[in-house]
Amino acid sequence: MQSLTEIKALLAQAGQSPKKALGQNFLIDANLVRKLIDASGVGEGDVVLEVGPGTGTLTEGLLARGCEVVASELDDGLCDLLTERLEGHRCTIVRGDCLASKRAISNDVLRALAGRPFTLVANLPYHAATPLMLRLMTAHAECKAQFVTVQREVAERLCAGPGIRAYGSVSVVAGAVCEARMLGVLAPSCFWPRPEVTSAMMSLVRRSTSLTADAEDLAEFCQRLFSSRRKQLGSVLGRDANWPQGVSPTDRVEVLTPVQIEQLRCNVREQRAAEDC
Repeated sequence: MQSLTEIKALLAQAGQSPKKALGQNFLIDANLVRKLIDASGVGEGDVVLEVGPGTGTLTEGLLARGCEVVASELDDGLCDLLTERLEGHRCTIVRGDCLASKRAISNDVLRALAGRPFTLVANLPYHAATPLMLRLMTAHAECKAQFVTVQREVAERLCAGPGIRAYGSVSVVAGAVCEARMLGVLAPSCFWPRPEVTSAMMSLVRRSTSLTADAEDLAEFCQRLFSSRRKQLGSVLGRDANWPQGVSPTDRVEVLTPVQIEQLRCNVREQRAAEDC
């Protein structure tokens, strides 16, 4: 595992320095790097997607376990460094943003993964975390699990349940598609440069059977409901909506479980389809 001294030396050799605009905060605690890899359970022959590999300390740990790594890096200077040191050693460096948009994974990343089952293991740049993780959950069933470090608030939202302030649309999607778990809280001192926020390590493991028939539509439905989270559901959907058992028009979305919201989504869609016929 690379020490802070080694990370700084590699950056200096490449004429690079951390770029705040790209959210470059390098994880410098070797024990936490090992913990993240151990938690993921990846090993010989597994395909791993890493986003924001930086100088490659996590990448090296994954390669040492026998993984095949697809590493997506936005910084051209770091791409050159990684290519020189790691390309060809079961590691493919993808230059550019991991996201083509907030609703699509980069085509270059998808080509490198080639439709194979994979696990996301990454110290994610803060700005990319939520859209990337949400897209992998809703549109890429080949992503078996996600083991990541993210901003603590993001992890809390993904793990939140009904009645908790952090509970929102991403909480519902995560609960319907995956089993979400907080693995630990990371102080700013675990990173260099130190971020202004606290981070967390978390996992999202895809359920063998999803609780939703259409994760993308569930995400859109939730966005509509949670944009009016303080309103009664009857005010948002209409009092004559087909309410599932245990759900009433006077309820607010923030008290419903992912299963109840999925049932409501299905009922609303069926009702509207019938009205259109």
